[in-house]
Amino acid sequence: MAAAERSILREGVVAGLIGATVVAVWFLVFDIARGQPLLTPALLGAFVFFGVQTPAGVEISLMPIIGYTILHGFAFITFGIVAATFIAVAARERALFVAFVILFAAFEVFFVAVIGTFSQSLLGALVWWSVLVGNLLASIAMLWYLFHFDRTLPASLIGSWGAVVREGVIAGILGAAAVAVWFLILDVVRGEPFRTPALLGSAVFAEPHRTTAIIGYTVLHGVAFMVFGLIASFLVEAAERHPMFVFGLVIFFTAFEVFFFGATVIAASWVLDELSGWAVFVGNVVAAVAMLGFFFRRHRALAHRLADAWDED
Repeated sequence: MAAAERSILREGVVAGLIGATVVAVWFLVFDIARGQPLLTPALLGAFVFFGVQTPAGVEISLMPIIGYTILHGFAFITFGIVAATFIAVAARERALFVAFVILFAAFEVFFVAVIGTFSQSLLGALVWWSVLVGNLLASIAMLWYLFHFDRTLPASLIGSWGAVVREGVIAGILGAAAVAVWFLILDVVRGEPFRTPALLGSAVFAEPHRTTAIIGYTVLHGVAFMVFGLIASFLVEAAERHPMFVFGLVIFFTAFEVFFFGATVIAASWVLDELSGWAVFVGNVVAAVAMLGFFFRRHRALAHRLADAWDED
């Protein structure tokens, strides 16, 4: 029992260090992209230890950075130990896996609440969405490490839905990559590489920096497609049991096209003038074809069931 406790403690500490490192690397890359290396830990250190409420006059000095890095590391180590303990308990009592999911959801909510304590000027300098992305990346890295020791554990905890989730994530990545490649080709032909994500990022986040606008929109773009892929994957699983759900899948993909156009018009109608409506439409059609191709390749019987259902009606 003592050995098991030491193992949980060690795994929790390592998971926490991994999460803290991922966040630190993310913000280092992000700060370099906007031309201000180490700005984020300097601002957070100044806020935590000196009560600074505005970025004006904050210098990138060593002590606030070191202080915040240590605090940041201890916070993630504590969370890692708690997460490792939850996993160990959930492995014995599968019903408690829900508590483990709630723990990681609360982790993200906690950081949202912490961000809310910052002044508006400081929050603008930190870029709120970059904080959420950093913690999401840390959560993924920590989960990968914690589940790495027992590869059968995720499947046993999640059950048969694990394969559905995996397919949804892969389909979402394929769709996001298809759209990204399509617009990269168009932008290169126009002589302005990455023009499209820069425009969309500036429209969605009101981000003046071109590089951070590109990074922000790329992350949002990927997450949105993965969520879309997950919903589509669940519809495909339902269609395996009842063919009529295939029509729901077709309607869902059609609604996706309409939703993207509507969201673009609401966020910034001028974007469609800059990008050309047909290019946006074609990009999403390419993504839909890539995702549907992936699903139907893995579920070859679906096409036949769809034809059978049509004949029956």
